[in-house]
Amino acid sequence: MDALIEARTTSSQAPVPRSGAHLKILFAVASWGLGHATRDLPLINRMLECGHDVTIVSSARALALLRQELGGRCGFLEWPDLPLSLSKSAPMFYAKFTLSLPLAWRAIVAENRALEHLLRGRRFDRIVSDSRFGIRSHRVASYQLTHGLRFIAPHRNPLLEVSMEYIYRRCYGRVSRFVVPDFESDSLSGDLSHNPRFVRSDHVEYIGILSSVRRRPVPEDLDCYVSISGPEPQRSILEEIVLRQVYDVPGRVVVSLGKPDEEQRTWTRGNVTVYSYVNRCQQTDLMNRARLVVSRSGYTTMMELAELGKPALLIPTPGQTEQEYLAEYHSRRGSFHSVPQSRVDLPRDVAVARRFPGYVPAHTTEKSIARFMEIITA
Repeated sequence: MDALIEARTTSSQAPVPRSGAHLKILFAVASWGLGHATRDLPLINRMLECGHDVTIVSSARALALLRQELGGRCGFLEWPDLPLSLSKSAPMFYAKFTLSLPLAWRAIVAENRALEHLLRGRRFDRIVSDSRFGIRSHRVASYQLTHGLRFIAPHRNPLLEVSMEYIYRRCYGRVSRFVVPDFESDSLSGDLSHNPRFVRSDHVEYIGILSSVRRRPVPEDLDCYVSISGPEPQRSILEEIVLRQVYDVPGRVVVSLGKPDEEQRTWTRGNVTVYSYVNRCQQTDLMNRARLVVSRSGYTTMMELAELGKPALLIPTPGQTEQEYLAEYHSRRGSFHSVPQSRVDLPRDVAVARRFPGYVPAHTTEKSIARFMEIITA
């Protein structure tokens, strides 16, 4: 089965034109929360610094963030993303996810047709897609940026994992290379991006972590920084929990609610300051100043924590098996403390999380960006 997929991929390999100084690049960004957009920012900025023309495809909050951070330096196309099947409980999530698969496949096909229509009127030299399954073409060298080469099933059901991994591979379609933001050994993502069954090893490039948050020489004058993120309704559920408990956390605390598309508000009560949203510059400053970070266990956040070398309390989004796996994986490694959202007790869990060391990467983002640019401009 995997041989058939790879044979089709190889036989229709896209040409790689115009290796050189000036490329027209279409960069597609998934809009499931803000994580994909924030990890792509350093790559997009480097492309622009190198003189390449970049057009971004995204939607919702991810598009709002990218517009805010990049302004008029890029072109933007607002295309709807795959429908998300989130709910207030994990069992309901799995049921909705299964029922939504035909809709998701139709959305991928429609997205790919829209891309081919775009390519008939505009020329691009490269396509980079961060988890937008339909954004790839046999006519243009296409690179899939992903850490999800494998699917983590509920309770690690092996039959379901193999089936979903095959479906994932079919959804990714024909691409020139898979570019993985992780290390080949001592990995941050664990099983998510290693030893895939349906992708040949020579089609995978591991480049290292990607983070738009960088280390700065500032004093650690915040005891705790709480970052609330992710799609609804779980973002709002976590916001309610945090705002009910955070005032009992000792020390100086800052909370970001992760709402870039709403009117910006700030308030302070006792030792706690709450922002409705902080931009990437503010986020970098707050994470650098914090002795401990409280956040989701999304992979982008994990890369930011690794970049900064920060300890953290991880609260995975219920029903998102990837986040639940990453939280459990790093808890077993002894890197980070994690707790299910339904059992969060911030004063207690923050105290426990301070005893964990975090994850130390083999190298930081700057080297990863250089490797990425080597791959797509070759």
